[in-house]
Amino acid sequence: MYRSIQTACIGLNKFHRLNDTVKNILTIGFMDQMRWRSNKHYKPEFKKLRSQKVLKVTLPDFEDDAKDSDDFSPEKLRTRYKEKGIQPTRPWVERSTFINNTGSIIEPYVPPEGDGKISPISTAGAKQKIELLKKKKDTWQAIRQIRQNEEEFELYPEFITKAQDIYIKAHSLLANKDKKNLLQYVTEKAYVEMVHNIDNKTLHWSFIKSVEPPRVVHARVTDIITKDNLFAQITVRFHTQQTLSVFDRFGRIIFGSDVVAKDVLEYVVYEKHIVNQYGIWRIHGKIIPDWMPPKEPVKITNLINLEHETETALEAIPDEAKSKIILPDA
Repeated sequence: MYRSIQTACIGLNKFHRLNDTVKNILTIGFMDQMRWRSNKHYKPEFKKLRSQKVLKVTLPDFEDDAKDSDDFSPEKLRTRYKEKGIQPTRPWVERSTFINNTGSIIEPYVPPEGDGKISPISTAGAKQKIELLKKKKDTWQAIRQIRQNEEEFELYPEFITKAQDIYIKAHSLLANKDKKNLLQYVTEKAYVEMVHNIDNKTLHWSFIKSVEPPRVVHARVTDIITKDNLFAQITVRFHTQQTLSVFDRFGRIIFGSDVVAKDVLEYVVYEKHIVNQYGIWRIHGKIIPDWMPPKEPVKITNLINLEHETETALEAIPDEAKSKIILPDA
């Protein structure tokens, strides 16, 4: 019985070995039958592009294009550009322009004669008040139009306070000759007028106080090119006390004084591009009425020509006295 069991186990072992051998043979045969393409990629997304190993490209002939471009009609050129997939060139060059400010003052305010000196109780002062009331209609219409574009706009005290700060900062930067930051407070039109003839000069300016509180006397809104492109201008009356002194390049004072303060009456025009989201109020100019007294002339320093002065002095001396004068050798 023991032998029969041993014989059965040996038979089972041989059967298992035969089974493994058959599996190996079948597996090897299956592997030998597989065929792999040499150009097959593991990502089939760009199969079509990978199959096109070589692309035929038609190189442009620039010399022929230059010769034939003069003879081609517009339709023929359009067809040729269309074949190449090129947009046709335009005969003109478009350049974008941005209008940042107006070039002048819109309907400039005419200050009443004697403003700041005539009392409102007098007859002349009462006439001035009546004339101002007649002109206020257009001013309030302009302010209403500004509020349509800026809902939070208020004349008093927000705008007046901001206008006075802009006025002080702009003049301080001008005195320091900070031309880079000056354009944040003045427009390009006012910038040219303010920096004119300040080279080789030293400016000392200081704001002391306001004699009268600043007030709005005039406002206008205008459009440029299109009706939607709106610019607003507001004229503010300043009656202040200031000191100004100007020195030439040699350090000699030519205008004003550092000690003596003077009352200054000015009508400053502020401008803003109200349809621009990033527009700001800036000084656009000043209105100088005709009745204001003329400014003091500037003392100009010149180099004296010694030879010319000597000749002029000799001509004024009589002939007899000239013979007695002995000039030193040069």
